[in-house]
Amino acid sequence: MSTGPHYTGFHPRWLRTRVSTYWWLQRASYLAFILRELSSVFVAWFVIYLLLLVRAVGQGTADYRGFIEWSAQPVVLALNVLALVFVTFHALTWFKLAPQALVLRVRGRRVPGVLIAASNYAAWVVVSAIVVWLLIRGAS
Repeated sequence: MSTGPHYTGFHPRWLRTRVSTYWWLQRASYLAFILRELSSVFVAWFVIYLLLLVRAVGQGTADYRGFIEWSAQPVVLALNVLALVFVTFHALTWFKLAPQALVLRVRGRRVPGVLIAASNYAAWVVVSAIVVWLLIRGAS
């Protein structure tokens, strides 16, 4: 006794068009979607890297110096630069999607999407300026 589908000469098969493995290369929007999904791996790498840094700082000066030496290796440095590019792409695409994902209402009226996106970019610039200021002040 077979439990699967039974096809006969009188029972037509389902018509399913073949989809290429590289379907995501056909349109720029598909490629951006796949790259955004891939960028999540690099976001995870930054989280792991930060946790390793915190652990090294907590272990003492010797472990921290070892972490800094490990971080200076060309492979780790290249991975971090690549991760920075992908995380920036991830942030930019999220800021572009935020008006569709976040519906804000003020006094019963919907806040325009441009204002939501602009506020995200403004917050990013402010936080980046604070980080740069802290780094410059700490280096002095």
